Amino acid sequence: MKIRAFDILGNAAIVKFPKGFKQKEKKKFAEKILKDNCSVRTVLEKLGRVKGRLRKISTKHLIGEKTKEILYKENGCVFRFNIDKTYFSSRLSNERKEIASKIKKDDEVLVMFAGVAPFSIVIAKNSKAKRVYSNEINREANKYAKLNIELNKVKDKVEVIQGDIKMVVKKIRKKFDVIVMPRPRLKDSFLEQAFMLSKKGTRIYYYDFCEEDKTDLILEKIKQEAKKFRKKIKILKVKSAGEIAPYKIRVRVDFEIL
Repeated sequence: MKIRAFDILGNAAIVKFPKGFKQKEKKKFAEKILKDNCSVRTVLEKLGRVKGRLRKISTKHLIGEKTKEILYKENGCVFRFNIDKTYFSSRLSNERKEIASKIKKDDEVLVMFAGVAPFSIVIAKNSKAKRVYSNEINREANKYAKLNIELNKVKDKVEVIQGDIKMVVKKIRKKFDVIVMPRPRLKDSFLEQAFMLSKKGTRIYYYDFCEEDKTDLILEKIKQEAKKFRKKIKILKVKSAGEIAPYKIRVRVDFEIL
């Protein structure tokens, strides 16, 4: 019985086993991971898929240190988070680096769906942004975001904004130079809120999901939303930001408010 590839997140390996895999075989496979990967200190079994707006997964401890807390490093930054209580994708590491490279000196940046603040912190550490605002609905994720801001010594550049962006947007009294939208797989585009917080010249980095040959549908959706909220936009770039399933991709659309 074939085992799907496992993910290594810092000190932990997360394995998704096929149905019918016996506990004894799971333990044996976990022991091999621990033996072959010196950085791995705990092996967890992934149970089911990412669920809900908070994008949580459920895991079961198999072997090694009995912890669900992860310590992960990327792009000169370090992140601590609980794998069951918060969402984190190491597969967006290159995206975070690329977005940071696009930030201009003194830009004020808003990151929506910020989680434990990986985009926010990578931008703060690897660009000359004036300030980065990190918005997330999950309270537990925001606790880790604040911890990660301390760990990465960017307290003077990153501010955490707790709450649903649909409610938070009414309280924010500023417009941003850059808005980053690493959206979860939800029906709502949240472009209305992005447009409300944008001004002439704002660059928006919008993430969505589609079949690999249907990116034109995402572009059409963005154009229709812009028209609805009376915003003129210019598409700057469309790119695949990674495969999420066979023939299905995460797509990033970069556009500017005119």
